[in-house]
Amino acid sequence: MKKNKLIVPFVKWVGGKRQLLPEILKQIPLPRSYNNYFEPFIGGGAVLFHLQPKLAVINDMNEELINLYTVIREDVDSLITELKKHKNETEYFYRIRNWDRDKSYQSRSTVVRAARIHYLNKTCYNGLFRVNSSGEFNAPFGRYKNPNIVNEITLKAVSKFLNENDVTILNKDYEEALSGSKKNDFVYLDPPYDPLSDSSNFTGYNKGGFGKEEQERLKLVCDNLDAKGIKFLLSNSSTEFIHTLYSRYTKSVVFAKRSVNSLGNKRGEVKELLIRNYE
Repeated sequence: MKKNKLIVPFVKWVGGKRQLLPEILKQIPLPRSYNNYFEPFIGGGAVLFHLQPKLAVINDMNEELINLYTVIREDVDSLITELKKHKNETEYFYRIRNWDRDKSYQSRSTVVRAARIHYLNKTCYNGLFRVNSSGEFNAPFGRYKNPNIVNEITLKAVSKFLNENDVTILNKDYEEALSGSKKNDFVYLDPPYDPLSDSSNFTGYNKGGFGKEEQERLKLVCDNLDAKGIKFLLSNSSTEFIHTLYSRYTKSVVFAKRSVNSLGNKRGEVKELLIRNYE
């Protein structure tokens, strides 16, 4: 099946997989070898949008992100119209960013909320989706000269893909999102990574965080998938903790350039791990 090259991630996401795609694709089974595709930590969706499966279940705990995916599928024209109202100006940015400090924010329409999070992603520093312990967006203004706030071609291509295929969009805990997976399905997992050091810990995707206990629970979920005959591929940090945790599975080290660090000299190529339960 010929892929539509216009279907690409519409937001920049911390830990996004666009640059690692060649390595990931080497290890993903051929589409005809599995039934349903599951991605319980969808983020920017680089792997999904490259594979373009006919049957998929995607999920994320980030409510704002999943609302954006849903609006792109259901009302992309209204989203584009709303995005055209936003301005790349400092004072304006902080005014829009602060909307979620108000209790009335949840009463705003799904389209308005989707446009806000898309706008903030395009104009905030480093495309960093980060929230505080109260779940409030707190990344600073990026000061870009000409950010692509209204990436209309991409949004319409993604909307077409989501409408023309059987893609279920969920906003649940990842374990619950995988509850419907069956033998001969395939799961790609891209969770928040185990930090390389205490100072590099980044848990700001949603207010709950993702610590060692969550990593251990995720491993048990992977064991359950394996026991049910479901193939999985997992991305994570190449730390001793993760190597030990997944000691019985097939692992390969890959290299990725990561730019999210407050110190410029700490950015660059880092080791990451791909873990799978098949040959």
